[in-house]
Amino acid sequence: MVSDIQSRPHIELLVQLFYAKVQADALLAPVFSHVDWPKHLPVMYNFWSSMLLGDHSYQGNPFQKHIPLKIESSHFQRWLELFKLTVDENFAGTTAEEVKSRAQSIAGVWQHKLGLVK
Repeated sequence: MVSDIQSRPHIELLVQLFYAKVQADALLAPVFSHVDWPKHLPVMYNFWSSMLLGDHSYQGNPFQKHIPLKIESSHFQRWLELFKLTVDENFAGTTAEEVKSRAQSIAGVWQHKLGLVK
């Protein structure tokens, strides 16, 4: 186990392990069936690296890309469950806790914006 998320390679590992779970998940896999994974994963590396390491490698609007998807609160809850599980299985420390908190916040804001939470 890595003690904490401290570098870009740690973020890449987290993203790879997490999306492997997503691709195997009965609820989430159909939502992500259209994804070009070799193209998408580096975008996610940049997103989380920008969020956690402040490297400004991500450019874009992730929320906009999710608007047309047929997703419900149950998808967000499962996404969070798998994300937190992946973090906890592989990392421990301040940044590991921060990434889980940020994921929780993102999920909450996006659900609100999508009208899934009143």
